[in-house]
Amino acid sequence: MSKPLSDHDRRKQISVRGLAGIENVAELKQNFNRHLHFTLVKDRNVATRRDYYFALAHTVRDHLIGRWIRTQQHYYEKDPKRVYYISLEFYMGRTLQNTMVNLALENACDEAMYQVRQTYLIYSSNNLHVVLCGPDMEEDAGLGNGGLGRLAACFLDSMASLGLAAYGYGIRYEFGIFNQKIVNGWQVEEADDWLRYGNPWEKARPEYMRPVHFYGRTEHHPDGVKWVDTQVVLALPYDTPVPGYRNNVVNTMRLWSAKAPCEFNLKDFNVGGYIQAVLDRNLAENISRVLYPNDNFFEGKELRLKQEYFVVSATLQDIIRRFKVSKFGSREIARTDFSKLPDKVAIQLNDTHPAMAIPELMRVLVDEEKLSWEKAWDICVRTCAYTNHTVLPEALERWPVDLFAHLLPRHLEIVFEINRRHLENVAAKFPGDNDRLRRMSLIEEGGQKRINMAHLCIVGSHAVNGVAQIHSDILKATVFKDFYEMEPHKFQNKTNGITPRRWLVMCNPGLAEVIAERIGEDFIRDLDQLKGLRKYVNDEAFIRDVAKVKQENKLKFAMHLEQHYKVKINPNSMFDIQVKRIHEYKRQLLNCLHIITYYNRKYRLKILYPQFLQLSIGEVVNNDPVVGDRLKVIFLENYRVTLAEKGIPAADLSEQISTAGTEASGTGNMKFMLNGALTIGTMDGANVEMAEEAGEDNLFIFGMRVDDVDELDKRGYHAEEYYNRLPELKQAIDQIAGGFFSPKQPDLFKEIVNMLMHHDRFKVFADYEDYIKCQEKVNALYKNPKEWTKKVIFNIAGCGKFSSDRTIAQYAREIWGMEPTLEKLPAPDDKP
Repeated sequence: MSKPLSDHDRRKQISVRGLAGIENVAELKQNFNRHLHFTLVKDRNVATRRDYYFALAHTVRDHLIGRWIRTQQHYYEKDPKRVYYISLEFYMGRTLQNTMVNLALENACDEAMYQVRQTYLIYSSNNLHVVLCGPDMEEDAGLGNGGLGRLAACFLDSMASLGLAAYGYGIRYEFGIFNQKIVNGWQVEEADDWLRYGNPWEKARPEYMRPVHFYGRTEHHPDGVKWVDTQVVLALPYDTPVPGYRNNVVNTMRLWSAKAPCEFNLKDFNVGGYIQAVLDRNLAENISRVLYPNDNFFEGKELRLKQEYFVVSATLQDIIRRFKVSKFGSREIARTDFSKLPDKVAIQLNDTHPAMAIPELMRVLVDEEKLSWEKAWDICVRTCAYTNHTVLPEALERWPVDLFAHLLPRHLEIVFEINRRHLENVAAKFPGDNDRLRRMSLIEEGGQKRINMAHLCIVGSHAVNGVAQIHSDILKATVFKDFYEMEPHKFQNKTNGITPRRWLVMCNPGLAEVIAERIGEDFIRDLDQLKGLRKYVNDEAFIRDVAKVKQENKLKFAMHLEQHYKVKINPNSMFDIQVKRIHEYKRQLLNCLHIITYYNRKYRLKILYPQFLQLSIGEVVNNDPVVGDRLKVIFLENYRVTLAEKGIPAADLSEQISTAGTEASGTGNMKFMLNGALTIGTMDGANVEMAEEAGEDNLFIFGMRVDDVDELDKRGYHAEEYYNRLPELKQAIDQIAGGFFSPKQPDLFKEIVNMLMHHDRFKVFADYEDYIKCQEKVNALYKNPKEWTKKVIFNIAGCGKFSSDRTIAQYAREIWGMEPTLEKLPAPDDKP
């Protein structure tokens, strides 16, 4: 948590943090001590910082439980349509503070801990730091790689805040996204053992354990098909509560953990095979062992396909169980008419990773529930919807048919039948167009036969959406053009969003307070109300307050960097931040070239989260006595949600510099914008809509547009033309190639230079000149703090569209057939 507030500030900061009522505080103190003693079996003499965190977490969790149970009772009694959001990633981050924000407990918890601290000081002055530091002991739940997983987490928050009967389904990875260490300039990955101390927020539900089948063979009988001789893995669910914002709604995220079945072959046991049988259990449980890194590159590994089918099979069994049961507490089968399934169930596939839901639902309906193919297919299509997250060819999933046949033989038969009927429809609509049949087939025939999972998702869903308007348009015009021409009614856009609870109220309470003082607190539920800030653009007091909050955040972040990274920076310098996973299309190399160009001119602070070249540049720049503190290049290792919550509020400039037409949307760009950073970027992803909302004059837009990129592709991109024409670019490239930034290994970066000069798909040099000129405009404006802050206010005021509440409301109304509500459920202590 942030630095403790003074007593004066503690009593002043009320509006967005909830009132600290006397009864609340007394109850929290009592429960904190109860959990310390009876849950953790510790007293104040031996309790550690982690014990204090767990005691506080259990205390806050107590406030969730009654709401959680009552929410589920409400759903079973009212029997609303439910939405099931299936994702292989949920990048949740920490839970404690977010829960306190959503339950309006933050001030009460602060006050309770303050009073507990005073009490404990009587007994042991050494424990002062323990009570203060407890919440910082929470592990990040890093069950995601980046944007896709964090988007899923924001969506869960919004679905609960909008009163939707929603469930997130995924995998409880034992090891999340790896911990990153930088050793002598090179990345070293360490396992993220996030569960080693336990997780106070989850509840195992062994009573809902489900069998998942693999391998085996199929038998065709007059009464249907049977999948036999399979290997079984058990899926054990763990439930995590997801609270809505101050509406007493608590939804569920259910994550599946793989467990081996307990049966042993008695013959093996008798001949001494027992130990091996126990060891073999690990093979089954490996399914949920580790998150695959990198969500923008497809690796056709058997374990990954196992993970994808594992989560889908267990989830669909759970969905159908819940569909059949009508009232809370009853396990009697009450509903068997599956024609009603699309009226009660919506399944959203977060990218193609859960695409197996389509053939699996068909298998259940046809093989187990004995529906006709036609009826089952109608139900499947009306139930499922698909979100596409990328246009990059290397990220699209294409599973080898041979692997499918080995691992999921029945599903391969179903996919073949889906494809046969699909191609019949295509042939009927476009007779004689054999090339179109080839392009639209679910099975790619060239070389090794592969199943195109994106095609499967489109054919088996009633809605297909991109995640920004430009991305959705590109899908219709290029990647899925044939499918759009076949079924244009399926294609929609749902621009991504972020939850303002975590990404403003929680991580930047100072700014949230300044905003609330002007327009009230309702913007937290309805971010469109930020438009009301436009009338304060010329208000001297508001300009001063916004600038003050930014400077305080920069000071805090500078202290964090000094404490944890041993780097001292000038908080009065511009904090120019690029937060991206490493990928060529995100163009960290363009940023590198800018740094080198500015180093050659001798200037300013850069905070980055990328690669070895930048580390080497930083080594040279940061130790140049001529430059001093005017330019610093810092690589922050092990980037995660908690670090983002510290860094984003401190940013002055947000780098969103991907090649136009390659970034689907981005959500980091929205987080920076909401927290008062100005954007330098291309017209790509959600940047286009950000410019529309805030006014293009209030962003620093540069570079080629999508049409310009297409035109350059037609003409041919020749990097050497830019290299020969632009002296500063040539100097920078020559320095990299000549070992200026790697004097001990002069050839270290020659491959990078070779790629930039001869194999650059993302055309870094083509945008270099305009990028440098745009950075000069940034510098000029930053020297005028008042005008800079006015643009910041325009940006914050234009953020309303980028709330995940708006995104989810659109999904609900336009895809799921559900209506969001801001009505509160009764609190647990209210009389029914």
